[in-house]
Amino acid sequence: MKQAQDRQKIYADLKRKEVEFQVGDKVFVKVVPYKHIMRFGKKGKLAPCYIGPFEVLERVGQVAYRLALPMSMERVHNVFHVSLLRKYVSDPSHVLQMEEVELQDNLAYEERPVQILDRKVKELRNKQIPLVKVLWRNHKIEEATWEMEQDMRSRYPELFL
Repeated sequence: MKQAQDRQKIYADLKRKEVEFQVGDKVFVKVVPYKHIMRFGKKGKLAPCYIGPFEVLERVGQVAYRLALPMSMERVHNVFHVSLLRKYVSDPSHVLQMEEVELQDNLAYEERPVQILDRKVKELRNKQIPLVKVLWRNHKIEEATWEMEQDMRSRYPELFL
């Protein structure tokens, strides 16, 4: 029995790593997933696994850390075990730039085309459908869509001048 335990301990120790955080580090907190309980606004597959990042304020004991939580989480205890934390590595490519969107009274907004990037003709059995690839305002080039040329001409004739 002792040999089996030692062997299993060796296997477990290979994957184990000592995790330490310094005061001022940013960390994510693991949200423990319970079935049928809604936490942080979403339930099921779309519920977040980690939330944050939060700043480490101090080390409490050997394996616990006190975090700076926002006021919206004032009812959550701010000391977490190291197994529930994951280091946040900042990456400038993760920062999204917010662009101003003009909202109407019903919180809808109008998508406006900026330019036509490409044209093609879709061949069906007995007809051909001309398509244009449209770049929309507040969207990147990768998000351009193929639209029917006839519809675009009727709605936005200024694009075809």
